Amino acid sequence: MQKLEGPSLQQQLARVPGWRFDEDALCIERRFVFKDFNEAFAFMTRVALAAEQRNHHPEWFNVYNRVDITFTTHDAGGLTERDIDFALWVDDVAGDAGT
Repeated sequence: MQKLEGPSLQQQLARVPGWRFDEDALCIERRFVFKDFNEAFAFMTRVALAAEQRNHHPEWFNVYNRVDITFTTHDAGGLTERDIDFALWVDDVAGDAGT
């Protein structure tokens, strides 16, 4: 997997408008807020199972109903299409929680 740079990076970032690109860390981040802890934990469980299937694991942080997720591909040294594709999948699973 190759790190996204230049125009290809900008094109891929346009596919995930709800995510914030961190230029220093070369990652995308997003906060999801759910109704309660049970919903947040159910979401995290679905993402964890998908991460295992994809062999691509996000960095994340959870407090009660809030889940912060970061995607980057360490082996590539930055953001890849793999991160973008997983972020799109996460957006679908999260539904309205990402807004």
